[in-house]
This record gives sequence, structure tokens and C-alpha cells, in this order.
Amino acid sequence: MKNKKVYIILAIVFVVLIFVWRFFSVKTGEGFEIMAVAKKGDFRVEITSSGELEALNSVEVLGPVEARRFRVNNMTIESMVDEGTVVSKGDVIAELDKSELFGRIEDRRLDLEQSKAQYEQIQLDTSLVLRQERDNITNLEYIVEERKLVVEQSQFEPPAIVKQNEYNVEKAQRDLEQAKDRYRVKILQERARMVEVAARVREYENELVQMQEVLEKFTVRAPQNGMVIYQSGRGMKIKEGSQISAWNPIVATLPDLSRMQSVTYINEVDIRKIKNGQKVEIGLDAFPDKKLTGTVKKVANIGQQRPNSDAKVFEVVIVVNESDPSLRPAMTTSNMIIVDKVGDVLYVPLEAINVHNDSINYVFLKNGTKQEVLLGMSNLNDIIIEKGLNEGERVYLSTPDFAKNAPVKLMAELNGKRMEIFNEAAGIEEEEEKEEAPRGNRRRGRAQ
Repeated sequence: MKNKKVYIILAIVFVVLIFVWRFFSVKTGEGFEIMAVAKKGDFRVEITSSGELEALNSVEVLGPVEARRFRVNNMTIESMVDEGTVVSKGDVIAELDKSELFGRIEDRRLDLEQSKAQYEQIQLDTSLVLRQERDNITNLEYIVEERKLVVEQSQFEPPAIVKQNEYNVEKAQRDLEQAKDRYRVKILQERARMVEVAARVREYENELVQMQEVLEKFTVRAPQNGMVIYQSGRGMKIKEGSQISAWNPIVATLPDLSRMQSVTYINEVDIRKIKNGQKVEIGLDAFPDKKLTGTVKKVANIGQQRPNSDAKVFEVVIVVNESDPSLRPAMTTSNMIIVDKVGDVLYVPLEAINVHNDSINYVFLKNGTKQEVLLGMSNLNDIIIEKGLNEGERVYLSTPDFAKNAPVKLMAELNGKRMEIFNEAAGIEEEEEKEEAPRGNRRRGRAQ
């Protein structure tokens, strides 16, 4: 029984070895040849690149900008909705820490109470001071009248006494005028004090109203409908516990998802082919079945170096034509920019093209010929054959066995042009030699 199993295993191994030997012997004898057919039809020159979706328009969601007026320079985020949340206008996005502004409000309230008390005190002082000045004026008026009576009663007195009484009347009148002037000045002084304190009271009242308005803005609300995308700061996303500055109080952005654009970067070798207005076919990595279209909107004039890359690239912005609710910012796109489109041309795969002496392009034909060809535009896979091939001819994509010793069959038209160029170059050399010969003779004559 054991011998029977051994024989079966040996037979299977023998059959496998024969099959392997036959397979490789056929490959070696026939050669591994890959061929393609020269096709005729529409030809597109395309440049492909990966990009990232962004909203064409977005609105910044700001914290209270006015907070810096009240010496609140940094605000801590206490709570916030998850990034990517779709919100409506007026919905709460984040709550900021209000404790520092609360302290400023309490300080200002104390200042307001003190100013109001000071205003009332000035009112009382003003009433007392002005009352005293009015009483003094009234007393001086009585004194003037009394001294006038004395002058009238001293008509029969000696002239010296009469004169003295008249001086007393003038002095009393002068004192009365001075008291009235002093009363007017006191009115102005007290009025100025009251205006100063009243202005301070109004200032504190206005500041309190403004602080209350700013305090409400510490509850950050959505200015419009959209999806919440949080701002990045110092290389990190804003989150609960992060601080925002009153000088740059951007909390989040609300992109308009109805209009999107793809931002991509094109190598400096290909950027000269990219122009505004070119059509683009856009694919989404997240939704392979979705196919969108776009248009090149902007091509950067200055290149830049991307991280982890030595090549210079140029930013290209592509506007997405369609509006799709499934599109989200930061989605990866595959962009196929259509640089040019030619109809009814002959083309073959790029692998079929070979080069001889860095100047002659040729293909290997099925009939064993190395045929020169004139090339046109190319894309990632194919290249246009302007002359040298006919539609339907089969060309090798690999190097066949006859390639070693076979000469290149040149096209007469191209060969004639090459001869013209060669003859022209030779003629120029002959002219230069003729011009050089007389100079040499003259130099020899001078030497003799």
C-alpha cells in the first residue's frame, strides 16, 4: 500500500516536470513578444495630478473682536461642537470663558457707583456754596443801602465827614460787584465739576452696556448655514481648552458646500502646458463611481517646494462645475487636465518608440523592419505618429530578435531635410575656410 502511494507521488512530480520543461522550451523558442496596432481616432493630451477639495467661498466665524478694548487679550474655549457639524444660522458653535470679562464688568460697576455718589455730593456742595454766595450778595446790598442813607443824613455835616460817607458807599458798591462776579465764577466752577463727573458717569454706563454686548458674543454663533471647519493655529487644530487671541479671533470657518474647488500642484516640467479655462475630469477617491468636471481657474506664477519633495511645483486651482451634497472639504481628488485634443490622428503606445543615435525615432514592424517615424504630441500612454506608419500596422512593444543587425529604414522626406541641413552646415564651413585662407596668406606675407 505504501509503495503504491510513492508511485503515485512520483508520477505526479514527473508530469509536472514535463509540463514545466515544455512551457519554458516554448517560451525560449518563440520569444516573449508583445505587439500593438497603430490606431486612428481622437487623441487627448492629458496631465494627471491629485488634489484636495476646498470650498470656493467660506465665511470666518469670529469670537468677540471688541474684547481687546476691555483688556481681554486671550479667550479660552470652554466647549464647542464637533468639527464637520452642519449648523444653521444662529446655532451655537462654541462657548468662550467669560470669567475675565466678568471681572472687568464688576470693576466698572464699582467705578460707576462711585461716580454717581460723587455726582450727588457735588450737587449738594454746589447748592450750599451758591446759597452762601447769594446770602453774601443780599447782605452787601443791604450795606450799600444803609450807607446811602448815611450820606443823605450827613448833608449838614462837615465836608470831610460827607466825603468819608460817600467813600463808604463806593466801597460797599465795589464789594457788592465783586461778590456778584465771584458768584458767577462759582456757578461756572461748580457747573464744570458737575459736567466732568456726569461725563464720567455716562462713560461708565456706556462701557457697561458695551461690555454686556461683548459678553453675549462669548457665545459664538453661526453667521450662516454651513459645515463647521475649525481653524488651525500653530500647527494644531483648535479644540476645547485652546486659546484664541483677541487680535485674531477666528474660531472656525463655514464653507459654502454648494461651490467647491480642487487645489492641486503641477510639476515645473508640465506647468507651461496648463492654461486658464482648460477642461478637467475629476474623480473622487472617496466615491470612485462619481465623475465630475471642472475648469482651470488659476495658475500660480511662482513655484514652491512641497514637503518631502525636491521638485518645484506650481499651485493650480480647479473649479468644480457640479454641486453635490456628498462633497466635503479635504477630500482627495484625481484631476485629469485636458491640455489638448486632436481628432482623426494615428497613434501608438509610447513603448513602441525607439531612438537611434539620439536623433532618429523608429518602430519595429511585424514584417521585420525598423521603420523611422515622425512623432507628434504624446500623453501618458500614447504618442501621435505624423508620418512613417499606416493605420492597422502592427508594431512591437518589446525588442524583437531581428533588432540587433537590422538597419533603420529612413523616410525619404526626412532624409532629404537632413541632407539639406548637412549641406547647409558644410557650406558654412567652406565659406569660413575661404575667408580664413587670405588672412593666413597675409600673415605669412608680413612674416616674410
